Amino acid sequence: MDRVAPAHTVWSKRATFLALVLLICFFHLLPLDFGPRAWGWPDLIAAFAFAWSVRRPEYVPPVLLAAALLLADLLLQRPPGLWALLVLLGCEFLRARNGLGGEATFATEWLSVSIVLIVATVLMRVGLTVLAVPQPRLSVDVTQLIFTIGVYPVVVWVSQTLLGIERLSAAEADRMGVRS
Repeated sequence: MDRVAPAHTVWSKRATFLALVLLICFFHLLPLDFGPRAWGWPDLIAAFAFAWSVRRPEYVPPVLLAAALLLADLLLQRPPGLWALLVLLGCEFLRARNGLGGEATFATEWLSVSIVLIVATVLMRVGLTVLAVPQPRLSVDVTQLIFTIGVYPVVVWVSQTLLGIERLSAAEADRMGVRS
């Protein structure tokens, strides 16, 4: 089985993803918001996780995703594990569905990610309700969902242009054994 990228490139991209998660957490933790939030900001960590999982799955293996997402849950004082699990399952679903390699259009990718985000958000609210965990107002979650879906093209552009996360070509997907 041929390697798509050299090992040092794969590991440097994995380190870049983890650094990106930590940078996003750092900015979330800055004391810039003094009152209750009227709306939710986009979940950039989930957006980057989905973009990288769809485009270059070897850069974000499930163990790295689980660790980074759980760390984000702990640092951002969210219920630990629930959102991390839902995003991880969504990434794995998209990774498995993405057996088309470079043949899928961006519109279908965006639609798939949007549907997964909607399902994950609904399941998060249901899970928190069942567990009787206090939750933000529905409007906060809805605006966060809308902003995350809206910012996804920007996340893909940043990932592709600035971070070099290109979509797998059909030949690379064949070599990795992703295509059926």
